[in-house]
Amino acid sequence: MSTNLQIGIVGLPNVGKSTLFNAITKAGAEAANFPFCTIEPNVGVVEVPDHRIYELAKMFQPKKTTPAFTRFVDIAGLVAGASKGEGLGNQFLSHIRETDAIAHVVRCFDDGNITHVEGSVDPVRDMDIINTELCLADLETVDKKKSKTAKLAQAGIKEAKTVLPVLEKVYTALQQGIPVRKLDLSDDELEILKELNLITVKPVLYVLNTAEDDIADPTANPYVKNAAEQAEKEGALWVPISAEIEEEVSELDETEARAFLSDLGETEPGLNRLIRSAYSLLGLINFFTVGADECRSWTVHSGTKAPKAAGKIHSDIERGFIRAEITTYDDLIRCGSFNAVREKGLLRVEGKDYIIQDGDIAYFRFNV
Repeated sequence: MSTNLQIGIVGLPNVGKSTLFNAITKAGAEAANFPFCTIEPNVGVVEVPDHRIYELAKMFQPKKTTPAFTRFVDIAGLVAGASKGEGLGNQFLSHIRETDAIAHVVRCFDDGNITHVEGSVDPVRDMDIINTELCLADLETVDKKKSKTAKLAQAGIKEAKTVLPVLEKVYTALQQGIPVRKLDLSDDELEILKELNLITVKPVLYVLNTAEDDIADPTANPYVKNAAEQAEKEGALWVPISAEIEEEVSELDETEARAFLSDLGETEPGLNRLIRSAYSLLGLINFFTVGADECRSWTVHSGTKAPKAAGKIHSDIERGFIRAEITTYDDLIRCGSFNAVREKGLLRVEGKDYIIQDGDIAYFRFNV
């Protein structure tokens, strides 16, 4: 099983991270239609919600149906001063350095039975604490690299002289608590930073964990309203979720879950919204390959050209790419078969400059 999207979960202790993660792993275990496994105690894989792959499977009756998957990496809660060793420190941040995006869980509910590490619920303050700790963790990484690079630059190494100004710019920003993603760096500058796997370069999705009673109208809760406004100021996406509801839903079968959500005025689990928001945040789309052996969903970035998309399947197909035969999911479902698609002239032949669209059904011709 390959995963197309990796999301690191961060937040203070007792904000609902573990509850949400437990719901994610249980949902993953139930949703996967071949054996699911939790790779490590803190890693869970869950299916990307997309009904299209199952509609295609009904049509082709393949031996195997493979949806796209998202990997969630959960780490111990951070506290103020984690960079100086407070709480459990920030050693666990290494686990999320290779993820694509950060899901920052923020507590937006009162509960006298659940202690808040800061003594009170204040989502904007909590967001600031975590963002500061992530900047400090990156600052430490950049500082080490900057020291080594400065010595090489002094020794006259040409590459080091190119790299050093980028590290200095990033170092100054992080000292001021400005995450790297806010710096509007060029592609070349981002390439220089790539090997450092900086956390604050990653886009952030705020997961606003609300009480069950607030899920029907989240922004009526002032905690959610304030946190949402702060997220929007940062240019970040936010999604309201009740981790408690998600955990309850994950323990029900499909029919029971639908009825439970319907009673709450919801049409789907919040986890679905979370994954879709992450797709939107990263500009991801899905295309499909179909046939008697397998119907499969593939995830690529919006704007990906056909040969690169073919490379997701196998590097040989990208290397020997000749052309792509393309129809759309909507056309195939409407026509009912590939033969009908061909007869109606809805099967196109596209070359190496074709940009794959969400919902494309692709067959790649290649020769190596």
